[in-house]
Amino acid sequence: MAQKRKKSDAHWLALPNVLTYGRIVAVPLVALCFFLEGKLQSSDLARWSALGIFIVASITDFFDGYLARAWQQTSTIGRMLDPIADKLLIATCLLLLAADTDKTIAGWSLWAAIIILCREILVSGLREYLAELKVSVPVTQLAKWKTTVQMVAIGFLLAGPAGDKVLPYTTQTGIFLLWVAALITLYSGYDYFRAGIKHVMD
Repeated sequence: MAQKRKKSDAHWLALPNVLTYGRIVAVPLVALCFFLEGKLQSSDLARWSALGIFIVASITDFFDGYLARAWQQTSTIGRMLDPIADKLLIATCLLLLAADTDKTIAGWSLWAAIIILCREILVSGLREYLAELKVSVPVTQLAKWKTTVQMVAIGFLLAGPAGDKVLPYTTQTGIFLLWVAALITLYSGYDYFRAGIKHVMD
C-alpha cells in the first residue's frame, strides 16, 4: 500500500506534471504583464514581457507530453490538466488582446477569437459528458496542429505593435494565422462532434 502511494505521489511531482503546473501559473503572469502600469496598458514592455512568458509556457506544452511518454510518467492528473492549461492560456491571451488599448483583435477578427473560444467550450462539455458514459475521445493529430497554430498566432499578436517596429506586418501575420487557426478549430471540432454525436443521440 505504501509503495503504491509513493508511486502515486511521484506522478504528482513528476517533471511532466510540474511543467503543466507551470503553464497554469503562466496564465495570471501573462495577464499581469498588461497591468504593469496599474491599468490595462499594452505598452512595448508589457507586450515583450507577456510574449516571453507565453513562449516559455508554449514550449512546456510540447515537452510535458513528450517527456511523460518517453519516461512512462503519464498520469490521470496530467491528462486532465494538460488540455485545461492550454485552454486557459489561449483564452486569457485572446481576451487580453481584444481588450488592450491597441485593440489588437478587433472588428471581424473578433469572430475568429469567438470561434476558437466557443469550440473549446463546446468540445470540453462534450468530453465531460462522454466521460460520464465511459467513452474516451482521443486527441487527434489535427487537434494538436490546431493548438500549435493558435499559439503561433497568439505569439505574433502578443508582440503586436511592438513587434511591428522590429518586423513589419507582425500584427497582420498574427491576424492571418488567427483566422487559419479558427478554420482548423472549426474542422477539428466537427471531427470531435462526429465521433461523439452517436453516443449523445443514444
